[in-house]
Amino acid sequence: MKVTLLSHTPNPEKLISIAAKNCYSPYSITQTQENLENGEIEKFVTMLVNIGHESPLEHISFTFGIEGVSRSLLSQLTRHRIASYSVQSQRYVKNNEIDYVTPPSLADIPAYKCIMNTIHDLYLDLSDRLTKCYIDKGIDPKQAEKMAIEDARYVLPNAYTTNIVCTFNARSLLNFFTHRCCNRAQWEIRQLADKMLEIVKKIAPNVFKNAGAPCVCGKCTEGKMTCGNPRKDV
Repeated sequence: MKVTLLSHTPNPEKLISIAAKNCYSPYSITQTQENLENGEIEKFVTMLVNIGHESPLEHISFTFGIEGVSRSLLSQLTRHRIASYSVQSQRYVKNNEIDYVTPPSLADIPAYKCIMNTIHDLYLDLSDRLTKCYIDKGIDPKQAEKMAIEDARYVLPNAYTTNIVCTFNARSLLNFFTHRCCNRAQWEIRQLADKMLEIVKKIAPNVFKNAGAPCVCGKCTEGKMTCGNPRKDV
């Protein structure tokens, strides 16, 4: 898994402060901006986060490049709906090389690798057979291959990797980290959330100071479903 920050709102905490102060200020936005000092920004953003006034956080966004994650992770990630996603297509991109995610529990089981290799061979065989079938029907070879991989992909498992570009605003990220940094989150998306949190903490430290699983800075919110093992590694 590789996670890269592709882009983010410049001076994010200053923008949050301007937006929030505008709600209560009799001055123009330009005057509000000019009157802000760096020390004030840090205190003000910390106060906003602590009291739960999170709507100003929606003005800043972060765009990530996520590579080498499973389709299983993708299905979980896109449940976080206040975000934008662009996903590598299995319809247009042929999986000529085998690339899949191995869960830690299966790393030492040879049968897993054998099964994945067999599936990949089946995928390529189906792609070739369908391509030939379409060409025999008079379809242009490039179009024939496109149509073939569109149907052959149905044999590919959740473990096959994909690449994602996604954009979150800061408020959505806080919610994402609350749920996905938790020990009860699935291991792969928890790993992704940890990497993303590490990145954004460097950009907007006061926004994400206490972000992550609720047990890190307070009390677990999972009730009877709690793991009973607060995280200490984040």
